[in-house]
Amino acid sequence: MTREEPRQLHKSFRYTAGKKAEEGELQTAQVSELCRRKLLNYADTFYELARNYDREFNPGKEDRQTLYSRRQLWENRQVIKCHLNEAAKIMTELACEVLCYRPMEEKQKKRIVRALKEEGIQVENPCYVPDEQGTESVVLTMSTDKASGIPGEEAADMLTVLLGRRLRLSVVSPCVIEKTPHSFVLEEQPRFLALTGFARAIKEDETISGDNYSVLEVEKGRLVMMLSDGTGSGERAGQDSGKVLDLMEKMMETGYSVEAAVKMVNTALFALGEDQNHPTLDVCDLDLHKGAMELRKAGGAVTFLKRQSETEALTVGNLPLGIFQQVEVQPVCRNLQDGDYVIMVSDGVVDAFEEAYEDALLQAVEAAETQNPGGMAEWLLRAALRAGKGRVKDDMTIGVIGIWEVCP
Repeated sequence: MTREEPRQLHKSFRYTAGKKAEEGELQTAQVSELCRRKLLNYADTFYELARNYDREFNPGKEDRQTLYSRRQLWENRQVIKCHLNEAAKIMTELACEVLCYRPMEEKQKKRIVRALKEEGIQVENPCYVPDEQGTESVVLTMSTDKASGIPGEEAADMLTVLLGRRLRLSVVSPCVIEKTPHSFVLEEQPRFLALTGFARAIKEDETISGDNYSVLEVEKGRLVMMLSDGTGSGERAGQDSGKVLDLMEKMMETGYSVEAAVKMVNTALFALGEDQNHPTLDVCDLDLHKGAMELRKAGGAVTFLKRQSETEALTVGNLPLGIFQQVEVQPVCRNLQDGDYVIMVSDGVVDAFEEAYEDALLQAVEAAETQNPGGMAEWLLRAALRAGKGRVKDDMTIGVIGIWEVCP
């Protein structure tokens, strides 16, 4: 996942407190009035464009071919309408966003500025920003005169000691402190740590897997793992599943929710009208602060939640992407505990166990004793290969997420 350039908190936002606040009092900031008006105008334009496509399909007395062409055109317009409305929604939310912050105590501020200056780092406007999880991030502007720059993680380590809080550089912050001042967000370490591991086998007589997977940190303390199985096998299937994951990543990094991103990808595939392009999609969304999981499945194989000696099979009866214009993907929600494992597999793993695969695969998961996610994925792959008598009749991919509590 690439790091995006952060919004400049102390330049792009204007302070809206009506009077000078007392030290430590919560204040607010929001997008400048000029930016706000521009965003709302853009949103209105997108909403207006979307309304132009908001028409019902009324079949006439045309021949079948003409009717089919008109139907396809209408469906494509519905996809465009959906995209325009989602983009307008994000713009509106950003324009109306109000940021709460708490100025840092003067004594603490001077201590930080002095300590980091000794290391060649200039600090401006340090403050605290609370979030929905009840934690506070440290936001500050940093620069350095050193030509080679200074890794942002070094500053995070120094502030961890100075403030007595476990801090890390956020995914929206630059990696390096440079001569040009930039805003940095230092987050509190999440309560849980997640490690991932994968194992895969390509279908015999093929050179490219039709399965693809992705892991990205969307925002503070939120990890998303995705697995997509393309229709069939080989290069075409791999391209199809790869495009699904690319679109999902770009949409979530832009600000789309997982649910909205899944719907957008589904309607885009539906509009293509390709009968042989219906990849599956599994999305495991982890909140590492709360220790909560939301699993969404569009035609994917069974997913397992392994907890000590107990293992739960999680299945949802949804069809793959692109079959219907609208898709409702209800999340399967679970609270996670220290030592839990989430195991995602593609259809090839399930098919390897053939008859009574549900019980056989469940027993294999329960028998896996290694605590290393990568080792567990490899162990399960070997179990699937043994069950299939060494044959790889379909692409096999296994993804494992291990969860550990580090900040009780």
